Amino acid sequence: MTWHLTEDIDDFLARTDDFLRSRPALHTSQLTRLEKLRKQQEKGTLFGRLEQGGEVEAIFYVRPSQRLLLTAVEPEQADALAAKLAGHPLCGVTAEDDCAAAFAEAWRRHTDAEAVPGVRVRLHRLGTLVPPEPMPDGHAVDAPDRAEVIRWCSEFATAVGQAPFADESSWAASNFADKRFTFWEAGSLVAMAGSTSMVAGMVRVDPVYTPARFRERGYAGAVTFAVSRAALAAGATDVVLYTDPANVTSNALYRRLGYVPIAAFTGYDFR
Repeated sequence: MTWHLTEDIDDFLARTDDFLRSRPALHTSQLTRLEKLRKQQEKGTLFGRLEQGGEVEAIFYVRPSQRLLLTAVEPEQADALAAKLAGHPLCGVTAEDDCAAAFAEAWRRHTDAEAVPGVRVRLHRLGTLVPPEPMPDGHAVDAPDRAEVIRWCSEFATAVGQAPFADESSWAASNFADKRFTFWEAGSLVAMAGSTSMVAGMVRVDPVYTPARFRERGYAGAVTFAVSRAALAAGATDVVLYTDPANVTSNALYRRLGYVPIAAFTGYDFR
């Protein structure tokens, strides 16, 4: 069992692509973000793979000033990784709940850093798609223009506690820019849903946003249904989305549409 580190993303992906594609739903974040990093070819990202018997068992990557993103590992594997990375500055880790807790504890033992639990998300995978009942008035439309998409994404970012986009260049550098956006129109644009490009048969619905003045009318369910149906029609075998476990309303909505929770993730910050 050996962790191999590199900053060469092309070599890393050549060695780990089969592993990542073997579980596209669980590896949704890695598949989409690593493809973006491959295109950008930015320096400074550290990649790692765990090999046993010539087979990749787990991977991680960490960008400067961001949490380490880790796939599922056993506690002893998390400890071996923490020992190997003890000389590297890490600001945190995000992984499935048990894996994140195991690495956070191992990091504390090796570095004396305090691990503070932060963001929690739940990953859902679409089973059988079920239309909203009742279906609200209106219909799905493609994004009218880039300026409108940027305005909506900026409003969404503000709503979830992130900084709004100051201009098009800041939006272009974000995780929103490489997604496709669909709107629900009912007299005016009332809800928005984004979706990633298909990778390994997987599409992630992200983000879903309804301005406060249009909520509680079924628009979020309608636009999510439309985007999910389009992904299936395009040939997706895994359609997934993340939710905030504390948001009872959105979790219930996605369950009614046919989404089933498959994993929960926690982010720890190291101090």
